[in-house]
Amino acid sequence: MHKLVLLPDWLRRYQRRWISGDLTAGLIVTVMLIPQSLAYAMLAGLPPQVGLYASVLPLVAYAMFGTSMTLAVGPVAVASLMTASALAPLATAGTAEYIALAVLLALLSGLMLFAAGLLRMGFLAYFLSHPVISGFISGSAVLIAIGQLKSLLGVPLPSGSIVDTLAALLASIDRINPVTAMIGGAAIAFLLFARRRLAPLLETLGLPSKQAQMMSRLAPMAAVIAATVAVAQTGVDRTAGVSVVGAVPSGLPALGLPSLGWSQLNGLWLPALLISLVGFVESVSVAQSLALKRGERIRPDRELLGIGAANIASAVSGGYPVTGGFARSVVNFSAGAHTPAAGVVSAMLMTIVIAGMTGWFESLPHTVLAATIIVAVTALIDIDTLRQAWRYDKADALSLLLTFGGVLLLGVEEGILLGVALSLAVLVWRSSHPHMAVVGRVPGTEHFRNIDRQQVETLPGLIALRIDESLYFANAHMLEEKVESLLASHPETRGILLIMSAVNQLDATALGALTDLEKDLASRNICLQFSEVKGPVLDRLRPTPLGQRMKDRIFLSTHQAFLAFAGTDSPPNEPTRDTRWISTP
Repeated sequence: MHKLVLLPDWLRRYQRRWISGDLTAGLIVTVMLIPQSLAYAMLAGLPPQVGLYASVLPLVAYAMFGTSMTLAVGPVAVASLMTASALAPLATAGTAEYIALAVLLALLSGLMLFAAGLLRMGFLAYFLSHPVISGFISGSAVLIAIGQLKSLLGVPLPSGSIVDTLAALLASIDRINPVTAMIGGAAIAFLLFARRRLAPLLETLGLPSKQAQMMSRLAPMAAVIAATVAVAQTGVDRTAGVSVVGAVPSGLPALGLPSLGWSQLNGLWLPALLISLVGFVESVSVAQSLALKRGERIRPDRELLGIGAANIASAVSGGYPVTGGFARSVVNFSAGAHTPAAGVVSAMLMTIVIAGMTGWFESLPHTVLAATIIVAVTALIDIDTLRQAWRYDKADALSLLLTFGGVLLLGVEEGILLGVALSLAVLVWRSSHPHMAVVGRVPGTEHFRNIDRQQVETLPGLIALRIDESLYFANAHMLEEKVESLLASHPETRGILLIMSAVNQLDATALGALTDLEKDLASRNICLQFSEVKGPVLDRLRPTPLGQRMKDRIFLSTHQAFLAFAGTDSPPNEPTRDTRWISTP
Protein backbone atom coordinates (compact mmCIF):
# COMPACT_ATOMS: atom_id res chain seq x y z
CA MET A 1 0.00 0.00 0.00
CA HIS A 2 1.05 3.60 -0.52
CA LYS A 3 2.57 5.53 2.35
CA LEU A 4 0.40 8.65 2.51
CA VAL A 5 2.23 11.61 4.03
CA LEU A 6 1.00 15.04 5.06
CA LEU A 7 3.59 16.90 2.98
CA PRO A 8 4.21 15.92 -0.65
CA ASP A 9 7.77 15.48 -1.91
CA TRP A 10 7.77 18.69 -3.97
CA LEU A 11 6.84 20.78 -0.93
CA ARG A 12 9.55 19.29 1.28
CA ARG A 13 12.23 20.13 -1.28
CA TYR A 14 10.77 23.46 -2.42
CA GLN A 15 13.33 26.13 -3.39
CA ARG A 16 12.99 29.89 -3.09
CA ARG A 17 14.00 30.44 -6.71
CA TRP A 18 10.88 28.60 -7.91
CA ILE A 19 8.47 31.11 -6.35
CA SER A 20 8.37 33.61 -9.22
CA GLY A 21 7.74 30.94 -11.84
CA ASP A 22 4.95 29.31 -9.84
CA LEU A 23 3.30 32.68 -9.10
CA THR A 24 3.42 33.73 -12.76
CA ALA A 25 2.11 30.39 -14.03
CA GLY A 26 -0.65 30.38 -11.42
CA LEU A 27 -1.83 33.84 -12.49
CA ILE A 28 -1.75 33.05 -16.22
CA VAL A 29 -3.54 29.70 -15.82
CA THR A 30 -6.23 31.41 -13.73
CA VAL A 31 -6.90 33.92 -16.49
CA MET A 32 -7.22 31.00 -18.90
CA LEU A 33 -9.24 28.86 -16.48
CA ILE A 34 -12.04 31.37 -15.86
CA PRO A 35 -13.62 31.27 -19.35
CA GLN A 36 -12.95 27.56 -19.68
CA SER A 37 -14.66 26.79 -16.36
CA LEU A 38 -17.73 28.76 -17.38
CA ALA A 39 -17.84 27.25 -20.86
CA TYR A 40 -17.28 23.64 -19.81
CA ALA A 41 -19.91 23.88 -17.09
CA MET A 42 -22.37 25.00 -19.77
CA LEU A 43 -21.25 22.05 -21.92
CA ALA A 44 -21.97 19.69 -19.01
CA GLY A 45 -25.47 21.16 -18.63
CA LEU A 46 -24.58 22.83 -15.33
CA PRO A 47 -24.84 26.43 -14.06
CA PRO A 48 -21.63 28.41 -14.72
CA GLN A 49 -20.70 28.70 -11.06
CA VAL A 50 -20.33 24.91 -10.83
CA GLY A 51 -17.41 25.14 -13.27
CA LEU A 52 -15.81 27.73 -10.98
CA TYR A 53 -16.35 25.52 -7.93
CA ALA A 54 -14.61 22.65 -9.74
CA SER A 55 -11.54 24.87 -10.24
CA VAL A 56 -10.52 25.46 -6.62
CA LEU A 57 -10.18 22.53 -4.21
CA PRO A 58 -9.32 19.97 -6.94
CA LEU A 59 -6.11 21.89 -7.69
CA VAL A 60 -5.09 21.76 -4.03
CA ALA A 61 -5.98 18.08 -3.70
CA TYR A 62 -3.96 17.14 -6.77
CA ALA A 63 -1.01 19.13 -5.45
CA MET A 64 -1.05 16.96 -2.32
CA PHE A 65 -1.15 13.58 -4.04
CA GLY A 66 -0.12 13.91 -7.71
CA THR A 67 3.37 13.51 -9.13
CA SER A 68 3.31 15.82 -12.16
CA MET A 69 4.92 19.19 -11.54
CA THR A 70 2.96 20.95 -14.28
CA LEU A 71 -0.36 19.13 -14.84
CA ALA A 72 -3.26 21.62 -14.54
CA VAL A 73 -6.37 19.91 -13.17
CA GLY A 74 -9.89 21.18 -13.67
CA PRO A 75 -12.94 20.99 -15.96
CA VAL A 76 -12.16 19.70 -19.46
CA ALA A 77 -14.23 19.32 -22.60
CA VAL A 78 -14.40 15.52 -22.90
CA ALA A 79 -15.24 14.93 -19.22
CA SER A 80 -17.90 17.65 -19.45
CA LEU A 81 -19.47 15.97 -22.48
CA MET A 82 -19.40 12.59 -20.72
CA THR A 83 -21.03 14.18 -17.67
CA ALA A 84 -23.85 15.61 -19.79
CA SER A 85 -24.29 12.28 -21.58
CA ALA A 86 -24.50 10.40 -18.28
CA LEU A 87 -26.94 12.77 -16.57
CA ALA A 88 -29.27 13.69 -19.45
CA PRO A 89 -31.41 10.52 -19.09
CA LEU A 90 -31.67 10.97 -15.31
CA ALA A 91 -32.60 14.62 -14.75
CA THR A 92 -33.27 17.94 -16.47
CA ALA A 93 -30.13 19.98 -17.11
CA GLY A 94 -29.55 22.83 -14.66
CA THR A 95 -31.98 21.60 -12.01
CA ALA A 96 -31.02 20.95 -8.40
CA GLU A 97 -31.35 17.21 -8.97
CA TYR A 98 -29.08 17.40 -12.01
CA ILE A 99 -26.44 19.34 -10.04
CA ALA A 100 -26.62 16.83 -7.17
CA LEU A 101 -26.12 13.96 -9.64
CA ALA A 102 -23.09 15.74 -11.15
CA VAL A 103 -21.59 16.07 -7.66
CA LEU A 104 -22.30 12.39 -7.01
CA LEU A 105 -20.69 11.47 -10.33
CA ALA A 106 -17.53 13.33 -9.31
CA LEU A 107 -17.54 11.56 -5.95
CA LEU A 108 -17.93 8.10 -7.48
CA SER A 109 -15.23 8.81 -10.05
CA GLY A 110 -12.87 10.07 -7.34
CA LEU A 111 -13.47 7.09 -5.07
CA MET A 112 -12.86 4.67 -7.93
CA LEU A 113 -9.62 6.38 -8.94
CA PHE A 114 -8.37 6.68 -5.36
CA ALA A 115 -9.13 3.03 -4.64
CA ALA A 116 -7.36 2.02 -7.85
CA GLY A 117 -4.36 4.07 -6.75
CA LEU A 118 -4.23 2.33 -3.37
CA LEU A 119 -4.34 -1.00 -5.21
CA ARG A 120 -1.47 0.12 -7.50
CA MET A 121 -3.48 -0.15 -10.70
CA GLY A 122 -1.50 2.46 -12.60
CA PHE A 123 -1.26 0.04 -15.52
CA LEU A 124 -4.76 1.28 -16.43
CA ALA A 125 -2.97 4.22 -18.05
CA TYR A 126 -2.03 1.83 -20.85
CA PHE A 127 -5.32 -0.03 -21.01
CA LEU A 128 -6.56 1.82 -24.08
CA SER A 129 -4.48 1.98 -27.24
CA HIS A 130 -3.47 5.38 -28.56
CA PRO A 131 -5.56 5.01 -31.77
CA VAL A 132 -8.68 4.18 -29.72
CA ILE A 133 -8.15 7.18 -27.43
CA SER A 134 -7.52 9.35 -30.49
CA GLY A 135 -10.73 8.13 -32.15
CA PHE A 136 -12.74 8.68 -28.97
CA ILE A 137 -11.42 12.20 -28.34
CA SER A 138 -11.78 13.17 -32.01
CA GLY A 139 -15.36 11.88 -32.12
CA SER A 140 -16.16 13.66 -28.86
CA ALA A 141 -14.68 16.88 -30.25
CA VAL A 142 -16.95 16.74 -33.31
CA LEU A 143 -19.94 15.91 -31.10
CA ILE A 144 -19.14 18.83 -28.79
CA ALA A 145 -18.69 21.28 -31.65
CA ILE A 146 -21.99 20.35 -33.27
CA GLY A 147 -23.75 20.46 -29.92
CA GLN A 148 -22.64 24.09 -29.46
CA LEU A 149 -24.24 25.30 -32.68
CA LYS A 150 -27.52 26.10 -30.94
CA SER A 151 -25.77 28.49 -28.53
CA LEU A 152 -23.48 29.85 -31.23
CA LEU A 153 -26.35 30.70 -33.59
CA GLY A 154 -29.07 31.44 -31.05
CA VAL A 155 -31.43 28.85 -32.46
CA PRO A 156 -33.32 26.30 -30.33
CA LEU A 157 -32.36 22.73 -31.26
CA PRO A 158 -33.66 19.53 -29.67
CA SER A 159 -31.28 17.19 -27.90
CA GLY A 160 -30.54 14.00 -29.76
CA SER A 161 -28.11 12.32 -32.07
CA ILE A 162 -25.76 14.22 -34.34
CA VAL A 163 -28.01 13.44 -37.30
CA ASP A 164 -31.07 14.79 -35.49
CA THR A 165 -29.21 17.95 -34.49
CA LEU A 166 -28.00 18.70 -38.01
CA ALA A 167 -31.44 17.96 -39.49
CA ALA A 168 -33.09 20.27 -36.97
CA LEU A 169 -30.54 22.98 -37.74
CA LEU A 170 -31.27 22.80 -41.46
CA ALA A 171 -34.98 23.04 -40.74
CA SER A 172 -34.48 26.05 -38.46
CA ILE A 173 -32.11 28.20 -40.51
CA ASP A 174 -34.71 30.96 -40.73
CA ARG A 175 -34.86 31.11 -36.92
CA ILE A 176 -31.15 31.88 -36.42
CA ASN A 177 -30.58 35.02 -34.36
CA PRO A 178 -28.40 37.19 -36.65
CA VAL A 179 -26.88 39.28 -33.84
CA THR A 180 -26.02 36.18 -31.81
CA ALA A 181 -24.52 34.52 -34.87
CA MET A 182 -22.51 37.64 -35.69
CA ILE A 183 -21.04 37.85 -32.18
CA GLY A 184 -20.26 34.13 -32.15
CA GLY A 185 -18.75 34.21 -35.62
CA ALA A 186 -16.58 37.18 -34.70
CA ALA A 187 -15.39 35.36 -31.58
CA ILE A 188 -14.47 32.26 -33.61
CA ALA A 189 -12.62 34.36 -36.17
CA PHE A 190 -10.67 36.16 -33.45
CA LEU A 191 -9.81 32.95 -31.60
CA LEU A 192 -8.64 31.22 -34.78
CA PHE A 193 -6.58 34.28 -35.69
CA ALA A 194 -5.08 34.33 -32.20
CA ARG A 195 -4.20 30.63 -32.39
CA ARG A 196 -2.45 30.84 -35.76
CA ARG A 197 -1.36 34.42 -36.36
CA LEU A 198 -1.31 36.46 -33.16
CA ALA A 199 1.98 35.15 -31.77
CA PRO A 200 3.95 35.75 -35.02
CA LEU A 201 2.37 39.22 -35.29
CA LEU A 202 3.38 40.11 -31.72
CA GLU A 203 6.90 38.83 -32.36
CA THR A 204 7.23 41.10 -35.42
CA LEU A 205 6.18 43.97 -33.17
CA GLY A 206 9.09 43.22 -30.86
CA LEU A 207 7.51 41.04 -28.15
CA PRO A 208 9.70 38.08 -27.06
CA SER A 209 8.58 34.73 -28.46
CA LYS A 210 7.62 33.20 -25.11
CA GLN A 211 5.47 36.16 -24.12
CA ALA A 212 3.88 36.26 -27.57
CA GLN A 213 2.87 32.62 -27.23
CA MET A 214 1.37 33.33 -23.82
CA MET A 215 -0.66 36.24 -25.15
CA SER A 216 -2.07 34.12 -27.97
CA ARG A 217 -3.16 31.42 -25.51
CA LEU A 218 -4.97 33.99 -23.35
CA ALA A 219 -7.11 35.07 -26.30
CA PRO A 220 -10.27 33.36 -24.92
CA MET A 221 -10.20 35.64 -21.88
CA ALA A 222 -9.79 38.67 -24.12
CA ALA A 223 -12.79 37.53 -26.19
CA VAL A 224 -14.88 37.05 -23.04
CA ILE A 225 -14.01 40.49 -21.68
CA ALA A 226 -14.60 42.27 -24.99
CA ALA A 227 -17.93 40.52 -25.64
CA THR A 228 -19.15 41.08 -22.08
CA VAL A 229 -18.33 44.78 -22.19
CA ALA A 230 -19.91 45.17 -25.65
CA VAL A 231 -23.16 43.48 -24.64
CA ALA A 232 -23.37 45.44 -21.39
CA GLN A 233 -22.86 48.71 -23.24
CA THR A 234 -25.22 48.05 -26.16
CA GLY A 235 -27.93 46.09 -24.36
CA VAL A 236 -28.36 43.66 -27.27
CA ASP A 237 -29.33 40.97 -24.80
CA ARG A 238 -32.58 42.87 -24.30
CA THR A 239 -33.08 44.45 -27.72
CA ALA A 240 -31.90 41.62 -29.97
CA GLY A 241 -32.49 38.57 -27.80
CA VAL A 242 -28.83 37.65 -27.34
CA SER A 243 -28.67 34.99 -24.61
CA VAL A 244 -26.32 35.83 -21.73
CA VAL A 245 -25.08 33.98 -18.68
CA GLY A 246 -27.08 36.16 -16.29
CA ALA A 247 -26.54 36.47 -12.58
CA VAL A 248 -23.87 34.13 -11.25
CA PRO A 249 -24.13 33.54 -7.48
CA SER A 250 -21.18 34.93 -5.58
CA GLY A 251 -19.64 33.43 -2.50
CA LEU A 252 -17.86 30.19 -1.78
CA PRO A 253 -19.83 26.95 -1.99
CA ALA A 254 -20.91 25.14 1.14
CA LEU A 255 -18.80 22.05 1.69
CA GLY A 256 -20.65 18.76 1.85
CA LEU A 257 -21.98 15.82 -0.13
CA PRO A 258 -25.41 14.92 -1.52
CA SER A 259 -27.32 12.03 -0.04
CA LEU A 260 -26.71 8.71 -1.77
CA GLY A 261 -29.41 6.37 -3.06
CA TRP A 262 -29.06 2.91 -4.54
CA SER A 263 -31.04 3.93 -7.62
CA GLN A 264 -28.65 6.82 -8.24
CA LEU A 265 -25.58 4.65 -7.73
CA ASN A 266 -26.98 2.05 -10.10
CA GLY A 267 -27.39 4.64 -12.83
CA LEU A 268 -24.03 6.35 -12.34
CA TRP A 269 -21.43 3.67 -11.56
CA LEU A 270 -20.71 2.81 -15.22
CA PRO A 271 -20.46 6.46 -16.41
CA ALA A 272 -18.24 7.18 -13.40
CA LEU A 273 -16.00 4.25 -14.32
CA LEU A 274 -15.71 5.40 -17.94
CA ILE A 275 -15.04 9.02 -16.96
CA SER A 276 -12.38 7.77 -14.54
CA LEU A 277 -10.69 5.62 -17.17
CA VAL A 278 -10.71 8.23 -19.94
CA GLY A 279 -9.74 11.08 -17.61
CA PHE A 280 -6.88 9.13 -16.10
CA VAL A 281 -5.49 7.98 -19.45
CA GLU A 282 -5.71 11.52 -20.82
CA SER A 283 -4.10 13.04 -17.71
CA VAL A 284 -1.19 10.60 -17.61
CA SER A 285 -0.53 11.12 -21.33
CA VAL A 286 -0.32 14.89 -20.85
CA ALA A 287 1.71 14.59 -17.65
CA GLN A 288 4.23 12.17 -19.16
CA SER A 289 4.74 14.25 -22.31
CA LEU A 290 5.53 17.35 -20.22
CA ALA A 291 7.66 15.46 -17.69
CA LEU A 292 9.89 14.08 -20.45
CA LYS A 293 10.81 17.61 -21.48
CA ARG A 294 12.36 18.22 -18.07
CA GLY A 295 13.66 14.75 -17.33
CA GLU A 296 11.06 14.26 -14.59
CA ARG A 297 9.23 11.06 -13.72
CA ILE A 298 5.51 10.38 -13.49
CA ARG A 299 4.25 7.61 -11.21
CA PRO A 300 0.91 6.32 -12.59
CA ASP A 301 -0.10 4.76 -9.27
CA ARG A 302 0.27 8.10 -7.52
CA GLU A 303 -1.49 9.85 -10.39
CA LEU A 304 -4.52 7.70 -9.68
CA LEU A 305 -4.46 9.04 -6.13
CA GLY A 306 -3.97 12.61 -7.36
CA ILE A 307 -6.80 12.62 -9.92
CA GLY A 308 -9.00 10.66 -7.50
CA ALA A 309 -8.40 13.14 -4.70
CA ALA A 310 -9.12 16.02 -7.10
CA ASN A 311 -12.52 14.54 -7.99
CA ILE A 312 -13.41 13.88 -4.36
CA ALA A 313 -12.46 17.48 -3.56
CA SER A 314 -14.60 18.67 -6.49
CA ALA A 315 -17.57 16.74 -5.14
CA VAL A 316 -17.09 18.09 -1.61
CA SER A 317 -17.08 21.67 -2.97
CA GLY A 318 -20.11 21.30 -5.25
CA GLY A 319 -18.21 20.66 -8.50
CA TYR A 320 -18.32 17.93 -11.13
CA PRO A 321 -15.76 15.47 -12.62
CA VAL A 322 -12.35 16.98 -13.37
CA THR A 323 -9.10 15.78 -14.87
CA GLY A 324 -5.86 17.13 -16.30
CA GLY A 325 -6.33 19.52 -19.23
CA PHE A 326 -3.94 19.53 -22.17
CA ALA A 327 -4.10 23.22 -23.12
CA ARG A 328 -3.92 24.52 -19.52
CA SER A 329 -1.07 22.15 -18.68
CA VAL A 330 0.95 23.33 -21.68
CA VAL A 331 0.37 26.95 -20.67
CA ASN A 332 1.30 26.10 -17.07
CA PHE A 333 4.50 24.46 -18.28
CA SER A 334 5.40 27.28 -20.66
CA ALA A 335 4.67 29.97 -18.06
CA GLY A 336 7.42 28.60 -15.84
CA ALA A 337 5.61 26.43 -13.30
CA HIS A 338 8.12 24.39 -11.32
CA THR A 339 5.79 22.61 -8.92
CA PRO A 340 2.07 22.10 -8.18
CA ALA A 341 2.31 25.29 -6.10
CA ALA A 342 1.25 27.02 -9.34
CA GLY A 343 -2.04 25.13 -9.06
CA VAL A 344 -2.43 26.24 -5.44
CA VAL A 345 -1.91 29.85 -6.57
CA SER A 346 -4.62 29.36 -9.22
CA ALA A 347 -6.95 27.94 -6.57
CA MET A 348 -6.41 30.99 -4.35
CA LEU A 349 -7.06 33.40 -7.22
CA MET A 350 -10.19 31.46 -8.28
CA THR A 351 -11.41 31.73 -4.69
CA ILE A 352 -11.17 35.52 -4.94
CA VAL A 353 -13.08 35.44 -8.25
CA ILE A 354 -15.86 33.29 -6.80
CA ALA A 355 -16.08 35.35 -3.63
CA GLY A 356 -16.60 38.75 -5.20
CA MET A 357 -16.17 38.97 -8.97
CA THR A 358 -18.90 36.75 -10.43
CA GLY A 359 -21.05 39.80 -11.16
CA TRP A 360 -18.67 40.60 -14.01
CA PHE A 361 -19.99 37.63 -15.98
CA GLU A 362 -23.66 38.65 -15.99
CA SER A 363 -23.57 40.07 -19.54
CA LEU A 364 -21.32 37.35 -20.96
CA PRO A 365 -23.00 35.99 -24.15
CA HIS A 366 -23.52 32.25 -24.37
CA THR A 367 -22.47 32.44 -28.01
CA VAL A 368 -18.94 33.50 -26.99
CA LEU A 369 -18.66 30.60 -24.58
CA ALA A 370 -19.82 28.32 -27.40
CA ALA A 371 -17.18 29.84 -29.67
CA THR A 372 -14.42 29.20 -27.12
CA ILE A 373 -15.55 25.57 -26.79
CA ILE A 374 -15.71 25.02 -30.55
CA VAL A 375 -12.27 26.48 -31.18
CA ALA A 376 -10.79 24.55 -28.25
CA VAL A 377 -12.19 21.16 -29.26
CA THR A 378 -11.35 21.45 -32.95
CA ALA A 379 -7.70 21.27 -31.88
CA LEU A 380 -8.48 17.82 -30.42
CA ILE A 381 -9.45 16.32 -33.79
CA ASP A 382 -6.45 14.13 -34.53
CA ILE A 383 -5.92 13.49 -38.23
CA ASP A 384 -2.19 12.78 -37.92
CA THR A 385 -2.68 9.64 -35.80
CA LEU A 386 -5.17 8.26 -38.34
CA ARG A 387 -2.78 8.96 -41.19
CA GLN A 388 0.16 7.32 -39.42
CA ALA A 389 -1.87 4.33 -38.27
CA TRP A 390 -3.24 3.78 -41.76
CA ARG A 391 0.27 3.65 -43.19
CA TYR A 392 1.69 1.45 -40.43
CA ASP A 393 -1.12 -0.77 -39.12
CA LYS A 394 -4.54 -0.99 -40.75
CA ALA A 395 -6.00 -2.75 -37.67
CA ASP A 396 -5.17 0.24 -35.44
CA ALA A 397 -6.54 2.63 -38.05
CA LEU A 398 -9.76 0.63 -38.23
CA SER A 399 -10.05 0.72 -34.42
CA LEU A 400 -9.66 4.51 -34.54
CA LEU A 401 -12.31 4.93 -37.23
CA LEU A 402 -14.82 2.58 -35.58
CA THR A 403 -14.39 4.30 -32.20
CA PHE A 404 -14.79 7.70 -33.89
CA GLY A 405 -17.94 6.53 -35.66
CA GLY A 406 -19.27 4.86 -32.52
CA VAL A 407 -19.05 8.12 -30.56
CA LEU A 408 -20.83 10.07 -33.29
CA LEU A 409 -23.57 7.57 -34.08
CA LEU A 410 -24.07 5.64 -30.83
CA GLY A 411 -23.07 8.10 -28.12
CA VAL A 412 -20.21 8.87 -25.77
CA GLU A 413 -20.52 5.92 -23.39
CA GLU A 414 -21.22 3.47 -26.18
CA GLY A 415 -18.30 4.87 -28.16
CA ILE A 416 -15.74 4.38 -25.40
CA LEU A 417 -17.10 0.90 -24.62
CA LEU A 418 -16.73 0.09 -28.30
CA GLY A 419 -13.17 1.40 -28.12
CA VAL A 420 -12.35 -0.80 -25.13
CA ALA A 421 -13.87 -3.80 -26.89
CA LEU A 422 -11.88 -3.05 -30.04
CA SER A 423 -8.64 -2.70 -28.07
CA LEU A 424 -9.19 -6.07 -26.46
CA ALA A 425 -10.36 -7.65 -29.73
CA VAL A 426 -7.25 -6.48 -31.59
CA LEU A 427 -5.03 -7.75 -28.76
CA VAL A 428 -6.74 -11.16 -28.70
CA TRP A 429 -6.76 -11.45 -32.49
CA ARG A 430 -3.05 -10.70 -32.75
CA SER A 431 -2.07 -13.07 -29.98
CA SER A 432 -4.37 -15.79 -31.34
CA HIS A 433 -2.59 -15.59 -34.70
CA PRO A 434 1.04 -15.83 -33.60
CA HIS A 435 3.84 -15.42 -36.06
CA MET A 436 5.66 -18.74 -36.52
CA ALA A 437 8.72 -19.15 -38.72
CA VAL A 438 10.70 -22.13 -39.95
CA VAL A 439 14.35 -21.26 -39.32
CA GLY A 440 17.78 -22.40 -40.41
CA ARG A 441 21.36 -21.64 -39.45
CA VAL A 442 23.17 -18.65 -40.91
CA PRO A 443 26.28 -20.26 -42.50
CA GLY A 444 29.36 -20.17 -40.28
CA THR A 445 27.46 -18.95 -37.20
CA GLU A 446 25.23 -20.17 -34.41
CA HIS A 447 22.45 -17.75 -35.39
CA PHE A 448 19.15 -19.00 -36.76
CA ARG A 449 16.86 -17.00 -39.01
CA ASN A 450 13.65 -17.35 -41.03
CA ILE A 451 14.28 -19.44 -44.14
CA ASP A 452 12.04 -17.09 -46.13
CA ARG A 453 14.15 -14.05 -45.24
CA GLN A 454 17.77 -15.21 -45.11
CA GLN A 455 20.22 -17.53 -46.88
CA VAL A 456 20.44 -20.31 -44.26
CA GLU A 457 21.36 -23.96 -43.80
CA THR A 458 18.89 -26.62 -42.65
CA LEU A 459 19.09 -30.29 -41.73
CA PRO A 460 17.16 -32.82 -43.84
CA GLY A 461 14.39 -34.39 -41.78
CA LEU A 462 14.29 -31.62 -39.16
CA ILE A 463 11.80 -28.76 -39.07
CA ALA A 464 12.83 -25.99 -36.68
CA LEU A 465 9.78 -23.84 -35.90
CA ARG A 466 10.18 -20.60 -33.93
CA ILE A 467 7.05 -19.49 -32.03
CA ASP A 468 6.91 -15.72 -31.59
CA GLU A 469 4.15 -15.52 -28.99
CA SER A 470 3.15 -17.02 -25.65
CA LEU A 471 0.95 -20.08 -26.02
CA TYR A 472 -2.51 -20.07 -24.45
CA PHE A 473 -6.04 -21.25 -25.09
CA ALA A 474 -6.70 -18.87 -27.99
CA ASN A 475 -3.70 -19.83 -30.12
CA ALA A 476 -2.70 -23.37 -29.10
CA HIS A 477 -4.70 -24.83 -31.98
CA MET A 478 -2.79 -22.60 -34.41
CA LEU A 479 0.44 -24.37 -33.45
CA GLU A 480 -1.11 -27.76 -34.09
CA GLU A 481 -2.41 -26.61 -37.47
CA LYS A 482 0.97 -25.16 -38.41
CA VAL A 483 2.83 -28.37 -37.53
CA GLU A 484 0.35 -30.50 -39.48
CA SER A 485 0.69 -28.19 -42.48
CA LEU A 486 4.49 -28.46 -42.39
CA LEU A 487 4.36 -32.25 -42.06
CA ALA A 488 2.02 -32.47 -45.02
CA SER A 489 4.50 -30.58 -47.21
CA HIS A 490 7.55 -32.36 -45.76
CA PRO A 491 6.61 -36.07 -45.43
CA GLU A 492 10.27 -37.03 -44.85
CA THR A 493 10.34 -35.18 -41.50
CA ARG A 494 11.78 -37.13 -38.57
CA GLY A 495 11.96 -34.34 -36.04
CA ILE A 496 10.11 -31.19 -35.00
CA LEU A 497 12.05 -28.59 -33.00
CA LEU A 498 9.97 -25.90 -31.31
CA ILE A 499 12.08 -22.81 -30.56
CA MET A 500 10.39 -21.13 -27.58
CA SER A 501 12.57 -18.07 -27.03
CA ALA A 502 9.52 -15.77 -27.29
CA VAL A 503 7.17 -17.95 -25.22
CA ASN A 504 6.71 -16.29 -21.84
CA GLN A 505 3.80 -18.42 -20.66
CA LEU A 506 2.08 -21.76 -21.24
CA ASP A 507 -1.43 -22.11 -19.90
CA ALA A 508 -3.17 -25.42 -19.21
CA THR A 509 -4.79 -25.52 -22.65
CA ALA A 510 -1.46 -24.98 -24.41
CA LEU A 511 0.20 -27.61 -22.21
CA GLY A 512 -2.53 -30.08 -23.15
CA ALA A 513 -2.09 -29.26 -26.84
CA LEU A 514 1.68 -29.82 -26.63
CA THR A 515 1.14 -33.09 -24.75
CA ASP A 516 -1.25 -34.33 -27.43
CA LEU A 517 1.13 -33.15 -30.15
CA GLU A 518 4.07 -35.02 -28.63
CA LYS A 519 2.07 -38.25 -28.37
CA ASP A 520 0.75 -37.92 -31.90
CA LEU A 521 4.21 -37.27 -33.33
CA ALA A 522 5.69 -40.16 -31.35
CA SER A 523 3.07 -42.50 -32.84
CA ARG A 524 4.40 -41.48 -36.27
CA ASN A 525 8.05 -41.91 -35.24
CA ILE A 526 8.65 -38.16 -35.26
CA CYS A 527 10.70 -36.73 -32.41
CA LEU A 528 9.51 -33.53 -30.72
CA GLN A 529 12.19 -31.24 -29.23
CA PHE A 530 12.21 -27.90 -27.43
CA SER A 531 14.94 -25.27 -27.33
CA GLU A 532 15.51 -21.93 -25.60
CA VAL A 533 12.71 -22.46 -23.09
CA LYS A 534 12.67 -19.60 -20.60
CA GLY A 535 13.30 -20.36 -16.94
CA PRO A 536 9.82 -19.60 -15.54
CA VAL A 537 8.19 -21.65 -18.32
CA LEU A 538 10.66 -24.52 -17.80
CA ASP A 539 10.06 -24.49 -14.05
CA ARG A 540 6.36 -25.13 -14.60
CA LEU A 541 6.94 -27.58 -17.45
CA ARG A 542 9.44 -29.90 -15.72
CA PRO A 543 7.05 -31.52 -13.15
CA THR A 544 4.38 -32.28 -15.78
CA PRO A 545 4.13 -35.64 -17.58
CA LEU A 546 5.18 -33.88 -20.79
CA GLY A 547 8.20 -32.35 -19.11
CA GLN A 548 9.21 -35.72 -17.65
CA ARG A 549 9.01 -37.45 -21.04
CA MET A 550 10.96 -34.67 -22.77
CA LYS A 551 13.63 -33.99 -20.14
CA ASP A 552 16.39 -35.18 -22.51
CA ARG A 553 14.93 -33.31 -25.49
CA ILE A 554 14.90 -29.77 -24.06
CA PHE A 555 18.00 -27.88 -25.23
CA LEU A 556 19.58 -24.71 -23.95
CA SER A 557 20.13 -23.35 -27.47
CA THR A 558 18.84 -24.03 -30.95
CA HIS A 559 22.41 -24.70 -32.07
CA GLN A 560 22.76 -27.55 -29.55
CA ALA A 561 19.45 -29.02 -30.69
CA PHE A 562 20.65 -28.97 -34.31
CA LEU A 563 23.92 -30.67 -33.36
CA ALA A 564 22.08 -33.32 -31.36
CA PHE A 565 19.80 -34.09 -34.27
CA ALA A 566 22.77 -34.22 -36.67
CA GLY A 567 24.39 -36.77 -34.36
CA THR A 568 27.64 -34.86 -33.89
CA ASP A 569 29.55 -34.07 -30.72
CA SER A 570 31.20 -30.91 -32.07
CA PRO A 571 31.80 -28.28 -29.38
CA PRO A 572 29.18 -25.52 -29.48
CA ASN A 573 31.69 -22.86 -30.58
CA GLU A 574 33.12 -24.90 -33.48
CA PRO A 575 31.43 -25.29 -36.86
CA THR A 576 29.97 -28.74 -37.42
CA ARG A 577 31.49 -30.95 -40.11
CA ASP A 578 28.25 -32.80 -40.67
CA THR A 579 27.75 -33.02 -44.41
CA ARG A 580 23.99 -33.23 -44.17
CA TRP A 581 23.59 -29.45 -43.87
CA ILE A 582 21.96 -28.06 -46.98
CA SER A 583 21.55 -24.47 -48.07
CA THR A 584 18.10 -22.97 -48.23
CA PRO A 585 17.70 -19.84 -50.35
